[in-house]
Amino acid sequence: MESIEFFKLQAKNLFRDFKTQQKLSGEKTGEFNYEYSPKHFHIYDVIYDYGIDEEKFTLMNAQHVIAKIAGFDKWGDLAKASFYELELAKLLFEHQDKIDILSWNFYISDAQEMNEQLLDAEVQVGIFEQVVVEENIFDMVVQSYLLKHDL
Repeated sequence: MESIEFFKLQAKNLFRDFKTQQKLSGEKTGEFNYEYSPKHFHIYDVIYDYGIDEEKFTLMNAQHVIAKIAGFDKWGDLAKASFYELELAKLLFEHQDKIDILSWNFYISDAQEMNEQLLDAEVQVGIFEQVVVEENIFDMVVQSYLLKHDL
């Protein structure tokens, strides 16, 4: 699946999870107005972390949230990204339980400083595949928005 199609699917999955909302019976408890039966995302974490209005969530909002989770400022930036930038974002998205974007950026920044050169997205994809996917060198506990069975 092409990376942009992957992110479109993730936005649709997030929107589907959101549409499982059922009005809380009785008095509102906590910060949420609804309960959910998500299949793809830890929906309460997404709602809380991204300040989602439970009354006005659209597919466009879901695209924006997915872009943010993938490390972009907005969906338009994700849509215009190069092939390797999308591949790197997809890897970060799929493996968000192993390393968060901030830690990855620090790791790459240190590698660039040590090598005294910028590492483009294509090189970063190779590094990510080796150190995160194959070797899993990061011993981190990271909050993931994805439910374990997804992807």
